[in-house]
Amino acid sequence: IPVEVAPFTVVEYFPDAGFSGFHDPRHHAVSLAFVVPVAGDCQPTQEALDLGWFTPAEAIGEKVRQEMTGGHDRLIRLALAHVGQLP
Repeated sequence: IPVEVAPFTVVEYFPDAGFSGFHDPRHHAVSLAFVVPVAGDCQPTQEALDLGWFTPAEAIGEKVRQEMTGGHDRLIRLALAHVGQLP
């Protein structure tokens, strides 16, 4: 992890789906988005039933995109582009 941690983007979610492309029907929200390296054995905990890993191509594929809401598919593309891994 870098000494100076900074988000790769700031995302603003709106209750109105057409306003920014990032949508949360519950409320207006601001999210700091980070790309963080992960190493070691990761296991689901608390509310998570499973943990899955995707290649960059799988992460932006139609099957995964169909399961995402609120613009999260756009956020994944932004993150992959930020680290030079957008297929």
